[in-house]
Amino acid sequence: MKTAISLPDDLYEESEKAARFLRLPRSQFYALALTEYIEQHPYNKQQITASLNEVYAQNENVETAAGIEAVRNLTKHDAW
Repeated sequence: MKTAISLPDDLYEESEKAARFLRLPRSQFYALALTEYIEQHPYNKQQITASLNEVYAQNENVETAAGIEAVRNLTKHDAW
């Protein structure tokens, strides 16, 4: 799909340099950049839950009853 976007001049110039350095067509460079951004920044409930579960699985201290209760209290009014 084609799309048009507006970028600040300096960001555009840096992205052009990066695409040339990586020897990628501009469209492929932007597609890769967006893919990486989306993978690194969860934006829906399932992704956020999966990310939190991963953090909790890696850190036993977070999984204490007090820690879990504190998180519940902090997030009880969140929309997600």
